[in-house]
Amino acid sequence: MRAFGLERGPVRVNAFSDGVIAIAVTLLVLEIRPPADTHRLLHGLGALWPSYMAYGLTFMLLGQVWANHHVMFDQIRRADRLVLFLNTVLLMDVAFMPFTASVLAQAFRDGAGERTVVILHGVAFEVAALLFNGIWWHARAGRRLLDDSIDASGVRAITRRFQLALGWIAIGTALGAVFRPLGVAVIGSFIPYYWLPIAGEIAHAKRWRRRSDPA
Repeated sequence: MRAFGLERGPVRVNAFSDGVIAIAVTLLVLEIRPPADTHRLLHGLGALWPSYMAYGLTFMLLGQVWANHHVMFDQIRRADRLVLFLNTVLLMDVAFMPFTASVLAQAFRDGAGERTVVILHGVAFEVAALLFNGIWWHARAGRRLLDDSIDASGVRAITRRFQLALGWIAIGTALGAVFRPLGVAVIGSFIPYYWLPIAGEIAHAKRWRRRSDPA
């Protein structure tokens, strides 16, 4: 028995998390409704651009949540009760994001409330970034929950990536409160950078392949 309860492997944590994220990204497409007037179909499809924007932006950001969740739990060999709790709150935030995407699209269609909804959307992802940092901070404290294969440089690389997300999303959200297109652009620019591999992630994969090589 540990300070935060029994520890267990992360397999079921990942399976449950994958399921919640998969449902959330699937729900995003339900916001895109076919045009009612098929006689002006091209115009109707074009008028749905706010829905396309909200769908694409949120899907790719949730894709990063999924990818970085795996990067993090690849390095965590045991999950205690605090990790389970923080991960549950993270998934609650993820499940809320189809709603924020729907409100984002509606606000841009109506031309009203855009600043408020950009802030709402940004805050939802800032909460996710905070929870990522909370889980990682707890797991790396004393290396008690970390896999032995990740070295200090890998831990620092992942830590820097997660900490950078906090500032990046916060800046985009703050800019969105002043000038909404700039806020959306800054948050959107988060996407290509965070698909880049992390140095510690690559090192971990190489070590895993060496251990698995029968030669």
